[in-house]
Amino acid sequence: MEILYLKAIHIVFVVSWFAALFYIVRLFIYCTDAQQKPEPKKTIITEQLVFMQKKLFNIIGWPAMLGTFIFGFWMYFNNFDYYFNQPWMWLKLITVVLLALYHLECQRIINQQKRGVFSYSSFKLRLLNELATIFLVAIVFLVVIKSTSGLVWGILGLIGFAATLMLAVYIYKKRRKQDLESQ
Repeated sequence: MEILYLKAIHIVFVVSWFAALFYIVRLFIYCTDAQQKPEPKKTIITEQLVFMQKKLFNIIGWPAMLGTFIFGFWMYFNNFDYYFNQPWMWLKLITVVLLALYHLECQRIINQQKRGVFSYSSFKLRLLNELATIFLVAIVFLVVIKSTSGLVWGILGLIGFAATLMLAVYIYKKRRKQDLESQ
């Protein structure tokens, strides 16, 4: 029964972590877009968004990531013999490591924007935002299906899904540009 509690707590932390990752990049986009506003609007909006970024990551993002790792590894080591021999688990762990690197990149962007450095365009940030979705889909499918037998099809499906997301972002960018030009 203990494993079910660990699993439930782990899932709560995972959901919270993804919520933070999805929202933080939206804040990056809004903050980057605010740089096009006239003063004093630009400064006011930027200060508020940078404050929100800091609060979001310090109160939700980092604790959720740490909770995900703590309870995930607790489950892993509680059933080490089972999980260690599962190829899908190794793929999941690799994906989680990549997600942690994504998290660290988000922290780097927070630090940059706090210093007034906006090195990513809104479009690139929108693409970055979709990367978290791709990680989420990959992790959920690996955990639920627990198989690597369809790995090639799974990777092709994930690439197709990623391409669809990227196309949607590109179409959104074109429409947004057209709307701004018609105003």
